Amino acid sequence: MNRLSRQLVQRAFSLGLIAVALLAAPLQPARADLQILITKGVTDPIPIAIVPFAHALPPDGPFDVAAVVQHDLEGSGRFRAMQRRTMQSNPTRASEVEAADWKASGNDYVVVGRVSVPSSNVIDVECDLINTQTGTLVASQKFIANSTSVRNASHQISDFVYEKILGVRGAFATRIAYISVQGQAPAQHYQLIVADADGENPKVILESTQPIMSPAWSPDGSWLAYVSFENKVSGIYVQTVRTGERRLVSARVGVNGAPAFSPEGQRLALTLSGSGGNLDVWLLDLNTQALTRLTDDPSVDTEAAWSPDGKSVYFTSDRAGGPQIYKLDVAQHSRVERITFGSGYNARPRVSPDGKKIAFVTREGSAYRIGVQDLASGTVSVLSRGNLDESPSFAPNGASIIYAGRDGEVGTLQIVSVDGLVTQRLKSDQGEVREPVWGPFAH
Repeated sequence: MNRLSRQLVQRAFSLGLIAVALLAAPLQPARADLQILITKGVTDPIPIAIVPFAHALPPDGPFDVAAVVQHDLEGSGRFRAMQRRTMQSNPTRASEVEAADWKASGNDYVVVGRVSVPSSNVIDVECDLINTQTGTLVASQKFIANSTSVRNASHQISDFVYEKILGVRGAFATRIAYISVQGQAPAQHYQLIVADADGENPKVILESTQPIMSPAWSPDGSWLAYVSFENKVSGIYVQTVRTGERRLVSARVGVNGAPAFSPEGQRLALTLSGSGGNLDVWLLDLNTQALTRLTDDPSVDTEAAWSPDGKSVYFTSDRAGGPQIYKLDVAQHSRVERITFGSGYNARPRVSPDGKKIAFVTREGSAYRIGVQDLASGTVSVLSRGNLDESPSFAPNGASIIYAGRDGEVGTLQIVSVDGLVTQRLKSDQGEVREPVWGPFAH
């Protein structure tokens, strides 16, 4: 039995006599913030100046849009931003930018912008991107926000700039979900938290004195599925992120674990053991509660992940003697193909948004690290360098992977680009964080 499956089984059966106190609460402020620390960036980041935006809000409390954009772009590891104190002018429109001066200051690009309030509770955030090498306006964009969504509009500007310069859609305006654990056993406290992709604006959507595990986003980002032990045994819930409304969808005998939404959002792939105790992968129709068995093998089959087209499911199995990743055809369950080789331990598959790669946990010597395999060539790259890295999840643009690592004895979230050139650490100021999952693009 692989390490992750063994942990799931042990928790499911050891919690049978433990009383639970749990409170479900929609979107309460989290107590633990995350701070991004760049641990490795590209050797030649793009120099860019992000000039403070003109604002129409009261001078005692304007939101600093440019600071968020700078934080995002520098945090990606792909850009080097000019410090404000060295800026010789403060243009807010492309027509005011003297491109030659900014080029002479070492910048390839300049971002300028302004905030206006055209009507009650409507805020326009506009930006211009200028190429200093050619002196031309690359593009302009306006985002409409309100008093509570200016930060998100700032992330959208970051996405706009990132895509225009690098040709890859940015993922700064997306969200992540993760588990925060505080305290020491047996008095630990668990929270399921949703935050902006940069770790800011965290909101607690569930709290418990018993473990919460395996969060998974719905394709439209409106629901989370997760495993909770609040009824003394494992149960799978789906919960709306905005309101906190939730329902129990699987509380069958034995283990209920590892939920994964199908691409159309109407089904869950999940792990069930039944009364016999052996783990297999099943499909649950969320509308009818109908169950379809996908694997039927004396081995441990668990940790399902869907292909983007919904035709295949990848899963972890020890049917070859040790944990490896397999692929099965959803329409023809008997068609199973082994995907990973090389290492004696490959588990917890996650599929890239374009379906061309999988991320997974692989063992190198005695260390567990995050690997990525190109599904066409079979080439594997090990991206992380920790000793106990797990729970990989692709960003919706496929450019980065978030995963759970360790900082000494503390669990942290790490981000690594799929080319391995950029690494970041999202460090919590309280407790440890684990099991991250990156949400989809906003619909």
